[in-house]
Amino acid sequence: MSLQYALLGFLNYQPMTGYELKQTMDVSTSNFWHAKQSQIYTTLKKMEGAGLVISQVEAQDGRPDRRVYEITDYGRAQLHTWLAEPLTELQPHKELLLLKLFFAVPLDKQTLLTQLRLQRDLHQRQAAIYRNETKAILQKLADSNPELEKDILLWEATRRFGEMFEEMNINWLDETITMIEAKF
Repeated sequence: MSLQYALLGFLNYQPMTGYELKQTMDVSTSNFWHAKQSQIYTTLKKMEGAGLVISQVEAQDGRPDRRVYEITDYGRAQLHTWLAEPLTELQPHKELLLLKLFFAVPLDKQTLLTQLRLQRDLHQRQAAIYRNETKAILQKLADSNPELEKDILLWEATRRFGEMFEEMNINWLDETITMIEAKF
């Protein structure tokens, strides 16, 4: 259900194809909300049936036709209602690394440390992306789109969350690696 609202949120900016929605999600919300292309198309079809969006097929020279989706007034009202609803509970979080670590006693120390160091490297790379690439994209958007000032402020908050989340993971992994090196 939340994918529906993510799609409405993007379509509230401008009409897009399913492919464009996927590309936009990949460069904007993927650190906290992502979807497969097939999920996007399935959800768009349901949304159109519910009157939240309309679509129009556009012919293209020498290329397949493309279907462009646009939010309806009803879709915009539903998005606003959803945005205004407070979250009154913490959202469940699944973390595969923690599940594996919880049951990792059968592994030898080196295998376990290798897996944890790999995860640390992955988190370090992702943190660098947030600090550099994602931050630069937002700055470029801010410089060229002053009308999006409030949007960019909130997008920066989500970028910073991603960066801080990666830093927390790196710190926890460093602490856990040190503990396992000393006591496992």
